[in-house]
Parts: sequence; structure tokens; C-alpha cells
Amino acid sequence: MKKIIASGMTLFLLTACSNEPANVSKEPAPAEDSEDKIENMEETDVIETEDNQEDKPASEEAEEVVQEPQYKINENNWSIEPIADQNANVVLLTIDDAPDKHALKMAEDLKAIDAPAIFFVNGHFLDTPEEKEILKKIYDMGFVIGNHTYSHSALPDLSLEKQKEEIISLSDLVESITGERPKFFRAPFGQNTDYSRQIAAEEKMALMNWTYGYDWEKQYQTKEAIADIMVNNPFLNAGANLLMHDRTWTSEALTDIVKGLREKGYETLDPNKIQTP
Repeated sequence: MKKIIASGMTLFLLTACSNEPANVSKEPAPAEDSEDKIENMEETDVIETEDNQEDKPASEEAEEVVQEPQYKINENNWSIEPIADQNANVVLLTIDDAPDKHALKMAEDLKAIDAPAIFFVNGHFLDTPEEKEILKKIYDMGFVIGNHTYSHSALPDLSLEKQKEEIISLSDLVESITGERPKFFRAPFGQNTDYSRQIAAEEKMALMNWTYGYDWEKQYQTKEAIADIMVNNPFLNAGANLLMHDRTWTSEALTDIVKGLREKGYETLDPNKIQTP
């Protein structure tokens, strides 16, 4: 076997909410002693250099293919619209206030029926190693993680400095856990400001509110009630952006909600297909 001495440099890479309105329609192994190696080399041994290395197969050097967006967000009513000849009969599932108590179970249930979703997270639910591990598991299952601010405060009540901190600090935290910054931003209570819009744009996050949601209202805090209103709703239409939360009753109803939507002919849309800045 040939002994190979490789030299190189190592590069370091720096790497909604209760009380929300129901309808809104308008985130070295130690180096070996090279001198001893050279002294002990046999005539057949070869020191490999860049000049005599064989070319790597093109497949190994191919750059990652970036998927072109197939849908966009209509900020007039927050629905999801196809960009070209895509299926318009889709709905987007979103889960806010994660990961509180049920987000991991909700992610597991959605994964079991191949239903993509965005989990909009808050920083105050990511205070412990256990909570961070839950978020990592959700992310590793393939779900998109969105920014819902750190403390879920109403942005219009905050100074510009505090608004920026609420948004940026959460994106930093999510990136430290998952390795990826959020690409979608949902303001608490759907209340964006001119400044939060600016920060989201600078962070290359798409703004997102919703079409309808009900699971914070008392009359819908059972499995049966929330499943019924989410599926049999006058606002359910092509591109509907569905708001749900990390809640007991919503978690219990989630599989029935998805099945009901699919029975009505709606595809649960992969958020990765949505255009972002």
C-alpha cells in the first residue's frame, strides 16, 4: 500500500398565538512525523501532489441544484399562488408557538402521513437543551422552521431596537440549532410594522400571515370541533394558508384535519416550493 503524505490548509466555517384574529384576508488527528515517513519510504512509495492527482468524477464536484420556486405568497390575502403551471389546489399547513408541548408529536404525525408544514417558533420555547433538541428533531424530519419572534410580543408596542432584537436574536438561535436561518417570518398576532417588514427583507425572509385559524377560541378547543372548522370552512379555497398552534386539541385533531383536506381534493404544499427573497 502506498504511503501518502497530504498537505493542506484547514478552513473553519463560521457558521400564533393565543388571541390572534381568526381570519386575515388582505426564521485534528495529530499530524504524523513527515520527516520519519520520508526516511522510511520505499522506492515504490509515491508522494501525491496536486499535479499527479487524478481528476475527480464530475459528479463529485457538481454543485447543489437550487430548486426554482413554484409558488408565491399573495400579500393581499396571504394565500399561496402557483407561479406557472403548478397545481393551484393546495393548502399550506403552519404551526405557531412551537416547540411548546406538542410540536414534536405533531411533526411525527405529519411525517407519518407525508404532510409538510412550517413550524413557526418562539425563542422562549428554546431556553433549554431539551427544547433545542426537540427543534433539531423537527428540522431533521424535513420540516421548515419559521421565525415567530423571540418572546411573542406585539411588535407595534416595541421600539425599533427591540423589534430588531426580537427577530434577529431568534434567527441567530434557530441557525445555531439547525444550521439554517429561517426563510419565513410571521409577526405575533399578525401585526407587522414598517420596520419589521424591513428587517424581514434584510434577513431574506418572506412575510406570512394566514387565511384562517381558530384553535385559540374556546368553542374550538376540542379535537372534534377544531377538526370540523378547519376542514368545513367557507374560507377554505385554493392556496389557503392555514393557521394552527402547538395545542393539545390541535395535536389530537391534526391527522384528521389533513385527511379531511385531502378528501376535499387539496394537496398539502411543501413550503420549500414557495418563493422567498
